[in-house]
Amino acid sequence: MLDTWPELPIIIFDLDPSRPPKTVENVENVIDALELKDRVAEIILHVSCSEMERFAAVMQDPFPALTHLELRSNDEMAQVISDSFLGGSAPRLRSLDLRGIPFPALPRLLLSATDLVILDLWNIPHSGYISPEAMVASLSALTRLESLIIGFQSPLSRPAEASRRRPPLIRTLFPALTSLGFRGVTEYLEDLVARIDAPLLVEFWIIFFNQLVFDLLQLPKFLCRTETFTVINHTKVVFNGHFTRVDFSSRTETSSLSLTISCRELDWQLSSLSQVCNSVLLALSTMDMEYPDLDLHIYGAYPLLIEDDMEDTQWLELLHPFTNVKDLCLFREVATCIAPALQEVAGERVTEILPTLQNIFLDGFYGEHVHVPKAISEFVAARQLSGCPVAIHRRRWDSKSGTWVVIESSTQ
Repeated sequence: MLDTWPELPIIIFDLDPSRPPKTVENVENVIDALELKDRVAEIILHVSCSEMERFAAVMQDPFPALTHLELRSNDEMAQVISDSFLGGSAPRLRSLDLRGIPFPALPRLLLSATDLVILDLWNIPHSGYISPEAMVASLSALTRLESLIIGFQSPLSRPAEASRRRPPLIRTLFPALTSLGFRGVTEYLEDLVARIDAPLLVEFWIIFFNQLVFDLLQLPKFLCRTETFTVINHTKVVFNGHFTRVDFSSRTETSSLSLTISCRELDWQLSSLSQVCNSVLLALSTMDMEYPDLDLHIYGAYPLLIEDDMEDTQWLELLHPFTNVKDLCLFREVATCIAPALQEVAGERVTEILPTLQNIFLDGFYGEHVHVPKAISEFVAARQLSGCPVAIHRRRWDSKSGTWVVIESSTQ
């Protein structure tokens, strides 16, 4: 049928992982369309390993009209794309999305894709590993790049210690980059951000695989070089049965920084999050920050926190770097866990933790049968005696307005 149509641009689309493998006829149809290389403008395919092998075989020459390429695979042994893919050239490509597709020769292709605006490399198998140094070198010509995601499939994809070098004296500038996402190990991210500058970045999300030590030296320096993170005044900490996350943002949503750590046990979550928060907040505190009313919201999954047997010091280590918090917001289960830790400092050390705190908002503590933990009341009383009073506010969720509404306030 393609021979009977006018020579219009061709879009090849089949992105439904829930469907069974393509029939022989469907595969042949895709191959027939791919052979019209001068007319193919977009390719969006969810492929099996065998299908990728066949499609790649007919994609060894340049596709001069191609502007959008999206390939996804869930196969554990995905087909590695060779360095002859697309003839190693994609001059009109504006969006590239590879998920579960190993393409170690990608740097060669990127050097020609100078019009690229969106680059999404997600779930990269270890067979498709590209070093941070090679990755930055291949991205250096992409001056129009606005969105970049680099996400590895496992913690096996990490720089070899012997190959790691000192940060370069001259970094690569990404003048248009506004969104950056990463999943992997800290060593890779450290080597990556040490080599780049992105002054207009407004969205930065990070997912770390679980590890014992989070040694972050270059990330804080990178944040200090990014202008938009000087307006952080809202922090949200979340504990989940599979991960823990801290979000730094501005109330006007002009910028956001999110750090997620993939681990299940609460003690690991607390330890990891404390290390990350110390590093990031140290960087932010050295900047000309606009956070006179910094908020700290802490939420948690009930089944995870109800079994809490953490040492109080672990909760205090988490709270320690938040020295500019004015408002502390705690959901019911979290408050029950943190209360004994606050009680520990209710004596002479009462102002060491959260020294600028003015308000504690207890969310979910409504109903006559729900009482504010005695330990929190003792902490508030001690702050009152120290001359640094803190008010307690109980709030309930109002579904009509979509906000928490204060139903009771006190300083006792």
